Amino acid sequence: MIRRDIAQAAAALAAFADDPKAMKALNQARLMASAALAEGKCLLFCGNGGSFADALHAACELVGRFRKLQRRALPAIVLGASAPSMSAIANDFGYHDAYAREVEALGSEGDVLFAISTSGDSENVCRAAIAARQIGMDMIGLTGSKGGRLAEVSVCNVVVKAPVDDTPLVQACHGAALHALCGALEDNL
Repeated sequence: MIRRDIAQAAAALAAFADDPKAMKALNQARLMASAALAEGKCLLFCGNGGSFADALHAACELVGRFRKLQRRALPAIVLGASAPSMSAIANDFGYHDAYAREVEALGSEGDVLFAISTSGDSENVCRAAIAARQIGMDMIGLTGSKGGRLAEVSVCNVVVKAPVDDTPLVQACHGAALHALCGALEDNL
């Protein structure tokens, strides 16, 4: 069973790496994030559950460092990382608007939001992307193969779709994609 699960993850990653649309979207995401960072802008991340953990992981690689390169810290914020803020916003406005409120408070024109959702349909993540669009941010969606609402042109500028829809396999692809982006952003410095 363990060997099977690892083999399935390896197959999903191989299919992801061989998918020209996914690699094109990942390159567009790299260019968008690089341009924002070059302008002194910030990268914001959001997701739920494992996608939230992926968001935390990516942001810490950017603020800290990904490889051994001595470089300046890159500005990255994870929405929902403050439990008191998240619980207060969810209580006062509803959990569906929790990330959108933080986008309003922390985001600004030219920043980039990474909206991570294995289904592409997480309501709070979709609402964060819509709020980001309203203030002039760019959005990068990371989803499973169907894309969900995040794949709609009016929601995200770029959508990186994993070639699968099984949540653990989608998350394996998202982890690899975020690592690749962290490495590319660090190399751009």
